[in-house]
Amino acid sequence: MRELVAGDISPNFEASDQDGNDIKLSDFTGKKVLIYFYPKADTPGCTTQSCAVEEARSELLELGTLAVGVSPDNQKNQKKFAEKYNLNFPLLCDEDHSIAEAFGVWGEKNMYGKTYMGIIRSSFLIDETGKIIEAWYKVSPKNTVPFVKAII
Repeated sequence: MRELVAGDISPNFEASDQDGNDIKLSDFTGKKVLIYFYPKADTPGCTTQSCAVEEARSELLELGTLAVGVSPDNQKNQKKFAEKYNLNFPLLCDEDHSIAEAFGVWGEKNMYGKTYMGIIRSSFLIDETGKIIEAWYKVSPKNTVPFVKAII
């Protein structure tokens, strides 16, 4: 899958969040949305990234932007993660990684000499009509919020 770029139409998606709510792209029509992908709930980088989004959430809301996190975790793990860090936005369960594949963030990774498939940490800012404003692949956990705030 090719990487998405500014001007592309966002892939449609539909998944359950940590509370069992069904969330789809069309729920965000009329608002900007930050969608960020993280490899695994409650790991250091994912916690840094998600807590930074939560800390900036009210400022993002003032700027007309909602936030959604996506990982291959199941609902139980997403719920535990959200409760532990008081994350008050949807964390989507992408267990079959179909959303990640649609966004081009499911790929080959290497750790300690082992190759495996997983989430390539990435963030996307989508406009009110579902068009991608900006895409950041291989983003650092601490850069998601600053990159978004620089644009909106």
